Amino acid sequence: MTKDRLAALQAAQSDDEDMPEDVAVPVEGSFMEDFFKEVEEIRMMIDKIQANVEEVKKKHSAILSAPQSDEKTKQELEDLMADIKKTANRVRGKLKGIEQNIEQEEQTSKSNADLRIRKTQHSALSRKFVEVMTEYNRTQTDYRERCKGRIQRQLEITGRATTNEELEEMLEQGNSAVFTQGIIMETQQAKQTLADIEARHADIIKLENSIRELHDMFMDMAMLVESQGEMIDRIEYHVEHAMDYVQTATQDTKKALEYQSKARRVSNVSDLYSNFVFFFFFFLYSFRPSYPIGPTLPPWTQWCLVSCVSFLKIVIPYP
Repeated sequence: MTKDRLAALQAAQSDDEDMPEDVAVPVEGSFMEDFFKEVEEIRMMIDKIQANVEEVKKKHSAILSAPQSDEKTKQELEDLMADIKKTANRVRGKLKGIEQNIEQEEQTSKSNADLRIRKTQHSALSRKFVEVMTEYNRTQTDYRERCKGRIQRQLEITGRATTNEELEEMLEQGNSAVFTQGIIMETQQAKQTLADIEARHADIIKLENSIRELHDMFMDMAMLVESQGEMIDRIEYHVEHAMDYVQTATQDTKKALEYQSKARRVSNVSDLYSNFVFFFFFFLYSFRPSYPIGPTLPPWTQWCLVSCVSFLKIVIPYP
């Protein structure tokens, strides 16, 4: 007797309908997509730092060219420097996070294409970041030297000449009073000169603090890029030599094709010569006259042979 399975099938179908249709399956492609989004975000932040560094240069020139200290310009400069510091710390944190993920994956799994891509991207971003921060550090150092030169000129105006060594010692003390000792402020110009000296000294102190705050981060990233330098050089070496191998293989292939073409042409001509000689002597044998065999061919045979050879020279090219 056949058993009725309709009820069981309907129950199974009901269970299938209760299951969700969309099931999230993690794939490697989505991970790399998120990685490239993070790379683009880091690149945009580095570009922002670079743009701010250019603005800092403009503010430095504006401050140094102004006859009097402009508090508004100084505040804008401080805001730019604070934004650079904040963005640089974010970039550093993200680069360190990528570095840690790469190190963990190297310990748990073998190297693959995705890992090599992440290494290359991380190295490129780190190099770019260090280049931008190096330019920022150079900009700050240059501004410090220009401020120091202006202080030295202002001191000369007041009649107090100083050498570079003496001026550096004054700056290290961090007290603007050392610059004004012995200066008699009898005129308004002398008072303005004193105020300018104090303002430039304050700028130098802020610069030194900014450089000191970014020094550890800068050295950390510089050491990272230096350690990556050997790996990047190896990659460039292999890429360059791979291109050399491809070019050499292409040239060898062309030569092989040329040799093959020449060999085929020589073979065809040789076959043609052989066939002609065979048929020629077959013709002579088939239609030989009743002349006795001797060292000298009959005249008609000589004429035929010479004519055929001349024909071969014209029709068949030599290889």
